[in-house]
Amino acid sequence: MGRIAAKPLTAKQVESEKHDGYYADGACPGLNLQVAKGQSRITRSWVFRYTSPTTRKRRELGLGSTRVRSLADARKLANDYRLQVLNGQDPKDERDKQRAVAVAARAHRITFDEAVSKCLETKSLEWKNVKHGQQWINTLTTYASPLLGKQPVELITTDLVYKVLEPIWVTKTETATRVRQRIEVVLDWCKARGYFNGENPARLKGALGELLPKAQKIKKVEHHAAIHYTQVHEFVTALHAMSGTAPLALEFMLLTAARTGEAVGARWDEIDMAAKVWTVPAERMKAGREHRVPLCSRAVEILKTMQAAQQNDFVFPGHSIQKNPHLSTGAFLAVFNRLPKFKGYTPHGLRSCFRDWASERTQFHNETLELALAHTIKNKAEAAYRRQDQLEKRAKLMQQWQQHIETANQPPSIISLQTKKR
Repeated sequence: MGRIAAKPLTAKQVESEKHDGYYADGACPGLNLQVAKGQSRITRSWVFRYTSPTTRKRRELGLGSTRVRSLADARKLANDYRLQVLNGQDPKDERDKQRAVAVAARAHRITFDEAVSKCLETKSLEWKNVKHGQQWINTLTTYASPLLGKQPVELITTDLVYKVLEPIWVTKTETATRVRQRIEVVLDWCKARGYFNGENPARLKGALGELLPKAQKIKKVEHHAAIHYTQVHEFVTALHAMSGTAPLALEFMLLTAARTGEAVGARWDEIDMAAKVWTVPAERMKAGREHRVPLCSRAVEILKTMQAAQQNDFVFPGHSIQKNPHLSTGAFLAVFNRLPKFKGYTPHGLRSCFRDWASERTQFHNETLELALAHTIKNKAEAAYRRQDQLEKRAKLMQQWQQHIETANQPPSIISLQTKKR
């Protein structure tokens, strides 16, 4: 007597079958519904049964639960495996090979941040000092890591690199150029070690060059956004030639990397001259947290000058003590407009100037630079790690900033405000 052919399974049967066992699908040779009754629930899953073309032994290959794979999907997958058997391949062996390849690929995968670290270990042997390496880390951490840092390098595209560079390509062309070059070097290192194949997405001679304007043609307009750190000595020299409170307040803002509102609203009860620290209360900070600012020697001199002419509770009083107890932000713009070479600049651009200088010319870590600017730490793990405000480190940073601004060993003398008109 011949064997009775199995009937095609139905979706209703798949959902309702309660008895243990295997139920062959007459519509798809080799596909079986496996039902297993446990103490608390019934599990239903798909199994592909076949004879291995390599060993001639019966084998089973699990295709997943019926809760995640429908009858139609199970039939399609079983048919694919049946074709492999007909072509002399064992489906289970082939799947195991694919999984092994995937595991090996994940083990060989590297993120951009990890690549930067490993690349610098090699490149550091070529550099004359540690400072150069820290400049690399600072620029890549500031501009590239937020978008590329966690990305596996093989997934970094020209479009991603463009998104890193586009916001600063016109306003900070020199910095953007260095960032692009450094991304290209890191990715070249990755390609040489087999982390990805194909063209380097950061190559300017590739597709990226078609998306970005030529750097040499836009450097001429870079000054419209912010003063470059190579111009700050000239800018401060021009401030020293001016009279009044506003130029001194603007220089104080530059020396402390403060925001405009923080500088013009500075109060004497926030200043500790002995400790050389300016403590801005939380209610005056953008992030809503108290911020301690180390004062370099020149900033202290400016405070002493203002203290000698103190009129109220504010360090930089306004023209009319009754109507404007402290200097207005418009006074800063007026200073820029009185300087032909610097007309059109904004006070906030001074913070960008400081940040670019610190990234390019110092070896301070990115965390120190972010703290100096009182930036909010978005990464929770990094925020938890950074519980201290690194005041001593930042004091050294701000003193170096003053030294960069000055060319002479001694800062220019300050004419007493009592002899000037405000």
